[in-house]
Amino acid sequence: MIATEYAGGIGQVTIARPAKANSLTEAMLAELTAAFEALAAEPGLRAVILTGAGTVFSAGADLEAARAGLALSPEWERLSSRVAAMPCLTIAALNGTVAGGALGMVLACDLRLAVPEAKFFYPVMRLGFLPQLSDPVRLRALIGPSRARMILMAGQKIPAEEALAWGLVDRLVPREELLDQARALAADVLGADAAQVAAIKRMLD
Repeated sequence: MIATEYAGGIGQVTIARPAKANSLTEAMLAELTAAFEALAAEPGLRAVILTGAGTVFSAGADLEAARAGLALSPEWERLSSRVAAMPCLTIAALNGTVAGGALGMVLACDLRLAVPEAKFFYPVMRLGFLPQLSDPVRLRALIGPSRARMILMAGQKIPAEEALAWGLVDRLVPREELLDQARALAADVLGADAAQVAAIKRMLD
């Protein structure tokens, strides 16, 4: 359910469970982490694109898995930490709505592109869970404390245009251009030495 590709210095990780809105099980979270780990070991890696199949990026936790306690799994934090630690440019190419814990890996990426139909929400308050520890920190850094509270405490579903205005996403892209534009953003890093890419990323962090 997780597809990984690597060619010409660019890796692509795709959540491929469109019949279930790319909802995530614990096994899928571990598989995502392993996919990023394997790409990080590629000596020629310059960029990774994270995307989903179909029209939803991810609905968050699979319903049955959530009932079994997935919301409390350390795999969420392990995944977002692995994404954040990648030694290359990471680009989330969001093909649709991002919900719940799935937002964590998106926040951990360096850049975020989204289709205009996408929405963003993280309904931990009404569901009675705490977000993963790093998610509020990254969310606040991107959009500020008040807007982070709008999502995490007021439970607001943020449409793509508002997410762009807030800085939650960096650019809105037509669906048919999404992956091409993500790859275009990697043009400069593809022309650089891997050590330079990693060094500039560390300076920005």
